[in-house]
Amino acid sequence: MLRRLLSAFSRPAAAESPAPVGSVPPGTRVYAVGDIHGRLDLLDELLLRMEADNAERGPADTTVIFLGDLIDRGPDSAQVVQRLMELGTGSDRIRFLLGNHEEVFLKAMAGDLKALPFFLRIGGKPTVLSYGITSAEYGGSDYPELLELLHARVPRAHLDFLAGFEDLIVIGDYAFVHAGVRPGVALAEQSPAALRWIRDEFLSHEAPFEKIVVHGHTIFDEVEERFGRIGIDTGAYASGRLTAMGFEGTERWILQTTGAVARH
Repeated sequence: MLRRLLSAFSRPAAAESPAPVGSVPPGTRVYAVGDIHGRLDLLDELLLRMEADNAERGPADTTVIFLGDLIDRGPDSAQVVQRLMELGTGSDRIRFLLGNHEEVFLKAMAGDLKALPFFLRIGGKPTVLSYGITSAEYGGSDYPELLELLHARVPRAHLDFLAGFEDLIVIGDYAFVHAGVRPGVALAEQSPAALRWIRDEFLSHEAPFEKIVVHGHTIFDEVEERFGRIGIDTGAYASGRLTAMGFEGTERWILQTTGAVARH
């Protein structure tokens, strides 16, 4: 099923205020996927929906972009990473942006003991448990001991995969990022910190950006289209609604899961 996503590989977005018309190059189709946060069940459901949608729309040069935050909060972070690593192997049509949660995880795994407690505070415990570390092991370990356990359980291939993620992808009139962009700064000069972490300064900006910015990171109840930006993080880990947006020509459309709310 997963390998058919690109080879075989909705409802219209409801804009609360007028959004600029954007386009992708002729013959191109793009799917952008919001923050997954460890929900393998929703990822698998959305992959099927995207595969069917792509096939129904006919032949195109299709690219799938995952906007980051594959891990943390939900129960299956290790499994999500494995699924997407397998899906993306050998394909330049499946692309990944580095989210702030992956950034902190990689810093912690590199031995930054200041990053490790922060990683746990922002939802990292479920990620730790998803790698086969038991609740007893977790509760009985100090930070250095927990890091040793993580080094023993997290496959090197997962870390290499995450470390290879991109910061910014531009296709046609759209810039795909994890969090947003700093207003007044050219796309080519945006810092990784802004692309992965920015929030209020970006969300409150009302003037045009260099491109229409498609982003995750900030949760909205529904897809939020504003002048110059489109937010597609619908809080999948808790809401059960993982969102993708499709782009072809000047058309945009939404695909969402109907999965269960968060498991406890």
